[in-house]
Amino acid sequence: MSTLTTSPAEIASSNASLRAFLHGLPGVDRVGADQRAAMLGTRSIKTTAKAQAIDLAISMVDLTTLEGADTPGKVRALCAKAVRPDPGDPSVPKVAAVCVYPDLVERAVDALAGSGVKVASVATAFPSGRSFLDVKVADTRQAVQAGADEIDMVIDRGAFLAGDYRKVYDEIVAIRQACARDAASGGEDAHLKVILETGELATYDNVRRASWLAMLAGADFIKTSTGKVSPAATLPVTMVMLEAVRDFRDRTGRVVGVKPAGGIRTTKDAIKHLVLVNETAGDDWLTPSLFRLGASSLLNDLLMQRQKMTTGRYAGPDYFTLD
Repeated sequence: MSTLTTSPAEIASSNASLRAFLHGLPGVDRVGADQRAAMLGTRSIKTTAKAQAIDLAISMVDLTTLEGADTPGKVRALCAKAVRPDPGDPSVPKVAAVCVYPDLVERAVDALAGSGVKVASVATAFPSGRSFLDVKVADTRQAVQAGADEIDMVIDRGAFLAGDYRKVYDEIVAIRQACARDAASGGEDAHLKVILETGELATYDNVRRASWLAMLAGADFIKTSTGKVSPAATLPVTMVMLEAVRDFRDRTGRVVGVKPAGGIRTTKDAIKHLVLVNETAGDDWLTPSLFRLGASSLLNDLLMQRQKMTTGRYAGPDYFTLD
């Protein structure tokens, strides 16, 4: 791909120009994408590399609780686990972030103070994204004011599927602006992770278009799913998104992260994704600052596999806390 000759703002100057740009992107060969993702998913790695991969995967986890029954106590317990995943082994790395609903951000911020673990908050009428823009903006601002380091927003899939790309673009821009911290509070602006909800986008071409649309609007990360819609993260979809961030960097010089979320439950799943990152986008993305794994049950399996490699035996089923 050649370097962009027009700015994102010029591309988004009208819905027609956005549509022309997005529909001018190369189409995705669905059969080829499925086959390549399946082939990469069969790659095996050596024992020493597997140990490193497990620790890397742990450091990339966004430990998540997004249930209506979430309590302050559950959030505090999750934060303790994020900082010290295995209480009996201080060599286990911390996870990347804890992800909670906006009204529980303050609890997470207090529990994680000084730990280096980020606080992420879903916002913008998660998971449906169906609300008024001023409500979505207020939701985001309140989460940022409460101390969220990262905002996971959901796009308006209805607008996207109806071809109203400009509406989706404008909403992402508005939410990115709402991620800014005021001068009095100081600190960096919250990073914006844009959830595409790929299970509702129907085609790989739509996944590619939505990825580019989010990046043009200023996303720091593009994320597959809310975890509330099936299918969620799949290897082929993640590969299409990795190709998009790779090509976006080649054409603009700006680097955007990727977060598959939902359905990644085992160490084998996590390692497949790391192989996919390395072979598609490159090892620049093999860092928690550019690749995350959105999960709740994954961490326990990573810890069990790590302990098996260290001690030669699996821990009992009640050794690690259930999240």
